[in-house]
Amino acid sequence: MTSWFRRRDHNIFTNATSLLVCGLLAGVVVAAAAFPAAAMTGLAAKAGGQTFAGLPSELKEFSSPQITRVYASDGKTQIAVFYDEFRSDVPLKDISKNMQAAILAAEDRKFYEHNGVDLKGVARAFVSNNQGGTQQGASTLTMQYVRMSLAYSATNPQEVIDATEDSPKRKITEMKYALQISKQLSKDQILERYLNIAPFGNQTYGIFAASHVYFNKKPKDLTVAESAMLAGMVKAPSSFNPTTPSGHELITDRRNVYIIPAMVEMGAVTAEEAEKAKKEPVPTKVKQVGRGCAWVAKNNWGFFCDFFYRWWLEQESFGATSYDRERRLKSGGYRVVTTLDLKGQAGARREISERQSDNSQNALLLAGIEPSTGKVRLLATNRKFKLDDPDHPQNKISSDPAKAKLKIRGSAPNTTNPLMSGGGDIAGYQAGSVFKIFPIIAALENNYPLSYPILAEKQYVSGYVVGPGPATCNGHFYCPKNAGGGGGKVYNMWSAFANSINTYFIPLQERVGAAKVIAVAKRFGVQFRQPKEAEMTTEKGGANQFGAFSLGVTASTPLDMANAYATLAGDGKYCSPTPIEQISTQDGQKIDVGKPFCNQATTKDVARAALDAARCPVGDSAQLGSCGGATAPDTRGIVGHPVFGKSGTTDAEKTASLIVGTTKIVVAGYMANPDWPDHRDQMKHGVINPTVQYTVKEYMEGKEKQQFKKPGSTKIVFGEQRSIPNVECDSVGSATNRLEDLGFHVTRGAEVDSDCPKGTVAGTDPSGRTIKGGAVVLQISNGKPTTPTPGTSGGPGTPGGPGRPN
Repeated sequence: MTSWFRRRDHNIFTNATSLLVCGLLAGVVVAAAAFPAAAMTGLAAKAGGQTFAGLPSELKEFSSPQITRVYASDGKTQIAVFYDEFRSDVPLKDISKNMQAAILAAEDRKFYEHNGVDLKGVARAFVSNNQGGTQQGASTLTMQYVRMSLAYSATNPQEVIDATEDSPKRKITEMKYALQISKQLSKDQILERYLNIAPFGNQTYGIFAASHVYFNKKPKDLTVAESAMLAGMVKAPSSFNPTTPSGHELITDRRNVYIIPAMVEMGAVTAEEAEKAKKEPVPTKVKQVGRGCAWVAKNNWGFFCDFFYRWWLEQESFGATSYDRERRLKSGGYRVVTTLDLKGQAGARREISERQSDNSQNALLLAGIEPSTGKVRLLATNRKFKLDDPDHPQNKISSDPAKAKLKIRGSAPNTTNPLMSGGGDIAGYQAGSVFKIFPIIAALENNYPLSYPILAEKQYVSGYVVGPGPATCNGHFYCPKNAGGGGGKVYNMWSAFANSINTYFIPLQERVGAAKVIAVAKRFGVQFRQPKEAEMTTEKGGANQFGAFSLGVTASTPLDMANAYATLAGDGKYCSPTPIEQISTQDGQKIDVGKPFCNQATTKDVARAALDAARCPVGDSAQLGSCGGATAPDTRGIVGHPVFGKSGTTDAEKTASLIVGTTKIVVAGYMANPDWPDHRDQMKHGVINPTVQYTVKEYMEGKEKQQFKKPGSTKIVFGEQRSIPNVECDSVGSATNRLEDLGFHVTRGAEVDSDCPKGTVAGTDPSGRTIKGGAVVLQISNGKPTTPTPGTSGGPGTPGGPGRPN
């Protein structure tokens, strides 16, 4: 306890406050000799006159900073805690009687006898301090509570100074407040509030924190010795810190010589109990209580925790600035139940660890999100969530030569960068053909049906003007080819997506308009974090001339793309990614912040039709058409549920990706080098594919198999069908004119065996019927007779061919 009247105040009588104190204490000294303590309050007030009566007596309402606890989706498993002051209020009934007695023995033995101010103690301290005796304090436990309350309720730095400075004015103010509080609160209420606000050193505030940090137990379980030690620290937490040699000696002496004997005098413990308590050793170490995402219970939860933390700082509901929002998080005492699925997260991390070392410069990046809700269920990678120790670094020099010259280290094995969700320095990674879903959606929105046929050339000469490069032809045109040499025949959306035909999707993008395709990607939540790409995807920046967009050449994150595909499974409803199931205030009130923001990004029929095409690449069967191939054909068999999705690869295999979705979860996985996009390694689907596939499999174990919904209209599937006239044995010119007059796009195909004269038309692909305005390929006779088999073309207009249901 600190002295409130020091000998150094030689000019004490020169100000009004000092005169007030002297007048007050003069009355106190006389009264203390002649009247019981119960009468001291009235005498003191009279001694102070109107000045004392005019002091404020109502404390401002305040809440002391409380720990915010963050839990997984089960509502039980704690992920992390956030706090400025490690504190959590507990009711008096949950605080050991030993602790209650110990704090009174240390700070206010007459607590239950006075009315908030011990006037005899005030008089005694005044006389001793001004006669050169031992410096004494006279602050009761109630007055100490007032001081701490004023500091916590302060709204500016000056109020903090006024509440804590060692001055007569502060002491008088505390006395006035203490007298009033004693009328408003019971003794037990004051004691409870005091124990929940008092500082105990080592960044602990309140008895809950102190009992956990020093003894790793609940306040109700504190022993006599433990309680006495903690009570002894309140006077000067730094000086009595048991973890320092000098502090350990001081607190041991204070506990054994001052506090425990006082507890005996008070009748709180027996002499035998006291002697036993004195023999208990005082701890020299404390339990390190971490805070924030660097101290998650399991390290692989750190990236999800960081996603939550960044999300919180963006919520205006928690304050006008990021600083205000962070203060709310670290002092608000919230209970936050997040969307993290522990089983899904553990499965993802296990699948990653089986295939890629944490020390590899190449990262496996997985993000999982629930359709229709935006709830993020998992974020996992082969990295440890921690800052690399600059004094003892584990991370190797960056694989990027430019960074390596500057001795900048890479992100393996330690990083706190948001590798899966983006933000900060992480703009994302090229994902390749997974972007082909966007031209499909845009085409469907603009009345191009799933069965829309295009003759996909081996190399397509587009109308997009580009600079010199490997995909440039005819001087300055964008001319993509197909990986693996595919193409050279008619495809529709099912078969083109199944086989990832670049030369189908670029002409489809041209016909729909690149700007519309980009608009779909934005509506589905793809963010363009690189400034140059953000500019290119605007009308001003030339969005309609962004020829390669549909091939996934812009940076994206696994979380972006998982949510884009989840929008399809959600019947076209886009929900912004959220880490929140429920946030509750300290008093248990549920608040709405964190509920996902959702909007209809496209119609239900468009979403259902696009999803049907997306079943093809992952080995499932389309419900409305035929796939004719797959790029990740084993996915359906591994997962064991109806699935949809897409694989992707960028030029030179610098990135490999796979997205797999069910009605319950969509997981996007990328394999990339986060430190150097232009690296020399080849990312293999033999690594990323099984990682994603088995992650989804484990997540879906025990869950009901659910089929995807079909669109309500068949028009979005087949469009307006038109009959293709029989042009067999017609000249190429005649057949072309006849078909073009009917609105078909006519191209000349390869030679085939036919009974028709050489050079004439042997048939068409497709034959019979096709979409209005669709592509028709003329098959040219080579003059070699054959017996044709009906329906061999297998085109979109034939039974069993792509574009017609079996």
